[in-house]
Amino acid sequence: MSQPSPAIIDAASLTRSLQVEQLTCTIGAEIGNVHLGAAAKDEAVMAEIRSLLLKHRVLFFRDQDISRAEHVAFARRFGELEDHPVAGSDPDHPGLVRIYKSPDTPNDRYENAWHTDATWREKPPFGCVLRCVECPPIGGDTMWANMVAAYEHLPEDVRRRIAPLRARHSIEASFGAAMPIEKRLALRAQFPDAEHPVVRTHPETGEKVLFVNAFTTHFTNYHRPENVRFGQDANPGAGQLLSYLISQVYIPEFQVRFRWKPNSVAFWDNRSTQHYAVMDYPPCHRKMERAGIIGDATY
Repeated sequence: MSQPSPAIIDAASLTRSLQVEQLTCTIGAEIGNVHLGAAAKDEAVMAEIRSLLLKHRVLFFRDQDISRAEHVAFARRFGELEDHPVAGSDPDHPGLVRIYKSPDTPNDRYENAWHTDATWREKPPFGCVLRCVECPPIGGDTMWANMVAAYEHLPEDVRRRIAPLRARHSIEASFGAAMPIEKRLALRAQFPDAEHPVVRTHPETGEKVLFVNAFTTHFTNYHRPENVRFGQDANPGAGQLLSYLISQVYIPEFQVRFRWKPNSVAFWDNRSTQHYAVMDYPPCHRKMERAGIIGDATY
């Protein structure tokens, strides 16, 4: 008896018995035998995906020929979606940000830096669901890093030193930096710098997360007797420590790298990871669509 063509297999049947292939010892898993459009309607599958997200921190799905409506519906199962004040959203699907690059548009230098999305918000995103619409034949990969592992591998004296520290995160000093001063100040007025603990607690797992990235500008409570002998110590001491902490994301043992194909999807826990979009593909096209899920205040 001939087997049914993949084209006529019921999509709902693809939400059973998820296949999980762990990609590194530290972060990342590719999930097979699932259709995200159908998965959004299945409570058991959604619970399993959430559990896998907490374990692997970033999940990858191949061959997801889903509509924008299905993309949004899947992401909304984890929370309401947020717009981006600079990138903007698809007019028919609020919260679905279009990240389109072509030879006719300038490179976005904010994308190819290690960062956690929107930590300039008081409530940074829970996570993001990113789908590849079009990608170059070579290049344009994205990398993710496990910031729980980055914290756990810090020397004990550094962990003790940074435990009470808090830091500012700024959209003005990143996306706003190249704007005319009036627009930059208006952006700051709309989104004042947010303050977060340098070591945040993951709200679901209780893990400690090193929480500084490209949006972090400075510590807000470093100038204390245990850190500063004289005022002259304050700025270099704080700056050197912040640079050291930010550099932990560069360690390959904490990373996974994903090669995009059309209809590939990445879903990451923004609370415990950073990511980096590799800008090595000009002059090719690269079109991505991202749904960012509203998160909670840090602690």
